[in-house]
Amino acid sequence: MRRWLKRAQRLRVTLWTLIVPPTTWAVHFLFSYLWAAVSCAKLGEWARFPTAFAIGTVAALAVIVVSGIIALQQSRTPGDVAPHDEGTDVDRLRFLAYSTLLLAGLSFIGVVFTALPVLVLSDCR
Repeated sequence: MRRWLKRAQRLRVTLWTLIVPPTTWAVHFLFSYLWAAVSCAKLGEWARFPTAFAIGTVAALAVIVVSGIIALQQSRTPGDVAPHDEGTDVDRLRFLAYSTLLLAGLSFIGVVFTALPVLVLSDCR
């Protein structure tokens, strides 16, 4: 685990990595609605144990958690003390990492709240 965390700290956070958690949330949201529509159309009823949905939800949460861990490691990069207003490479890296970390937390909650109706609802009306 420690080796993996050190490897995560060597990765560079960019604007592309910033959009990974919300994109995963959006894809999971689309997947959820498509799964519900196809499931109700094919079966005519709500699936009792939605295996494909559970796998998709766990995969989405795993992607978000991994990006959050990488962002957490990047935000701990040693540098100047706050405020980070000088525009150096380290300040930019820490800002992007912290933003990615916050977006990962928000996206995690979003995926959980998207998955909750599957557990709560029981028919296709």
